Amino acid sequence: MEETKRTDKDILSKGIRIMIICLILMFSGPTALHIAFSNKEKPLYIPLIILGILLCLGAIITLFKGIQTIMDSLFGKKNK
Repeated sequence: MEETKRTDKDILSKGIRIMIICLILMFSGPTALHIAFSNKEKPLYIPLIILGILLCLGAIITLFKGIQTIMDSLFGKKNK
């Protein structure tokens, strides 16, 4: 008998948590960049640009990680 595949709810909840972190980073990164670009004469201009870029890169990385985790929960791991 063949076993039917079911969604692994623990891995799915982990993927959803990663996507929530991604959502927070998707808003905070561009906000930090906007604040930095609107205050070019302030002393925190360069650190805010660096922080904003890092937050945006973190959003991209967590987006792919979250989607991969959710897909693993739905279809199972490929390396079994």
